[in-house]
Amino acid sequence: MNLKSKLAVAAVATVLFSGAIAQAQNPTFFRIGTGSAGGTYFPIGGTIANGISSPPGSRPCDEGGQCGVPGLIAIAQSTTASVSNNAAVQNGELEMGMAAADVTRSMYLGEGKFDGKPHEKLRIVANLYPEDLHLVLPEGKTIKDLSELEGKRVGIAQAGSGTQVAVLQMLEAWGINRDNIEEAELNNSQSAERMADGQLDAYFYAAGWPVAAMVQLASTKGMNLHSFTEEDLQKINEIIPAYIPSKIPGGVYEGVENDSLTPAVSALLVVSADQPEELVYGITKAMWNDNTRKLLDNGHAKGKQITLETALDGVEALGVPLHPGAEKFYKEVGAIQ
Repeated sequence: MNLKSKLAVAAVATVLFSGAIAQAQNPTFFRIGTGSAGGTYFPIGGTIANGISSPPGSRPCDEGGQCGVPGLIAIAQSTTASVSNNAAVQNGELEMGMAAADVTRSMYLGEGKFDGKPHEKLRIVANLYPEDLHLVLPEGKTIKDLSELEGKRVGIAQAGSGTQVAVLQMLEAWGINRDNIEEAELNNSQSAERMADGQLDAYFYAAGWPVAAMVQLASTKGMNLHSFTEEDLQKINEIIPAYIPSKIPGGVYEGVENDSLTPAVSALLVVSADQPEELVYGITKAMWNDNTRKLLDNGHAKGKQITLETALDGVEALGVPLHPGAEKFYKEVGAIQ
C-alpha cells in the first residue's frame, strides 16, 4: 500500500472513530419539574439534578468528577409545582417531577378533583421529605382557626399546585370558600411580596422549611405562623389522610420563636412508566451515592432529610407504583424484598 493509500485509510478510520466517540457521548437531557424559585422544590430539584448528571466528557467519579448517570444532563425547571408536574410527566412534557403525595395519589387514581382523569403513567422514584403547610400571617396577628379567614384577603397558592388543591379542601371544612374570601392565586414569592406590601391578610404555602421567600419576609417586614390545634390537625388528617400532624420549630423564621403545629405531606420524586428501566435504575442509584449525599447535606436545609432510609416511607400505602428501575435498585440494596 502506497503512502497516499495509507493516508486515505487513516483518514477514514479517524472519521469513523470520531463519529463513534460523538455517538457514544450524545447527551441525554432530563428535565425535572420543580416549583417556584422562592419555594423548596426548586433548590432541592437543582441539587438532585446535579447529583444524577454526568455530562459527556466529564471526569470520572473516582477522579473527582460528577458521579451521576454517564451522558445524562439533568435540568431543574421552575414550574407551578405538583399538579402541573404530574400532568407534564404523564404527557411526556417532563421526564421527572416533584409532587405532593396526596395530589400524586389522586391524579394516579383519577379521584377527587381528578375524577375520571386517571394519570396512569405516574411512577414513584422516591419519597423525599415532609412539606409543612405554612399559614403565614402578618407580624403580631393570630387567628383561632380557619373560619376567621372569612372576608379576608387570602393567598391560596398558585393554580396547578398541590397546596391549592389541599388548602381548598381544608378551608371548606371550616365553611370558607372562594365566595367568602378574596382569594389570590400566587406563588410563594408573590404571596410574600403582597404580604410585605400589606395586600394580603394571610397566605398558605406547603414546602420544606426554611422557605427562602419567608426567611426574607420575616427578616424585613416580619411575619407570624398560625399554629393549628391538635384537634384541628386530626380533622385535617380525616379530610386528607396524606396530611399528617407535624411542626415547624421555633426559630426557623426570625421573630417566630414558638413551635408552630401544622399539617405536612410528603414530597415525592415521580417519573413516567415510559422511562426506560435501566435509565431510572441509574438515576435512583445516583440519587443515593456518596457524592449526592454530600450535595444534599450541604445544600438546602431540607436536603438532610432526604435519605435512603426514608425513601420508601409511605409509598406502599399510597397506592402509586414504584418505577421498575427504582424497584430494581431498592431490591438490590435490600430496602425491599
